[in-house]
Amino acid sequence: MSATTIAPRTGLSAAGIIRSEWIKLRSLRSTVWSYAIVIVISLGLSWVFASALSNTDFGPLLDSPERTLVQASTFGVTFGVLVASVLGVLNISGEYSTGMIRSTLTAVPKRIPVLAAKALILFVATFVVGLVATAGSALVAFAVLGSNGVVPELTGEVVTGILFAALYLAAVAVFALGLGTILRSSAGGIAAAVGVLLILPTVVTIVAGVTQAQWAVDAMPYLLSSAGEAMLLPTDGGLEQWQSGLVVAAWALVPLAAGAILLKKRDA
Repeated sequence: MSATTIAPRTGLSAAGIIRSEWIKLRSLRSTVWSYAIVIVISLGLSWVFASALSNTDFGPLLDSPERTLVQASTFGVTFGVLVASVLGVLNISGEYSTGMIRSTLTAVPKRIPVLAAKALILFVATFVVGLVATAGSALVAFAVLGSNGVVPELTGEVVTGILFAALYLAAVAVFALGLGTILRSSAGGIAAAVGVLLILPTVVTIVAGVTQAQWAVDAMPYLLSSAGEAMLLPTDGGLEQWQSGLVVAAWALVPLAAGAILLKKRDA
């Protein structure tokens, strides 16, 4: 009779890792508050934007009420991405600050599946919240604009703008997750994310305006915030909507890939 040696199973299955990361994300107060703030900001600023138009001449808006609706619906995205970036950083940096990352990586020794699961859950959750926020904002803006005689139609431009706004929010969250993984610091990750979203465009704009440097002018469409805005409403002479989407995707995936490499090489 021969003895059979059964190797013990180690680590979690892919479904188990995803389930674990989902529990982590939804159990944090910062997640609930962050997503609530995104929705409130989006709805509130949509109402403010649409209401402010009631005090102006609606003549130019009548030529493109659908574009006006998209502008009003996605007006809050500019501020929502800041909240999404904070949440993305905290999703990984919080584990480093509490020491939970050691337990996480002990349960999943290969490490990369952990980051992949975090990115997947964060992307999907932020996309859903962003979709709710922008769709709700569209309803608010539609009602306000309609009360002033501007009645947009539900065209492909409107639907695409709403969907791309949610995708932009989700991509920024993943971008920030990558930064948080690289820096392993809440303060450092948030500062880096805000710097890319707010400070970098300001610096490049100043350089382009003061020095007339062509490289600065050429770089503007490829900044994360510029490409994100062009995803929602492309401008004449700029990148196409799908091209801006690819730029945003690159901004999200490059830090995530760098974070994955460092996560694999560094100690917990």
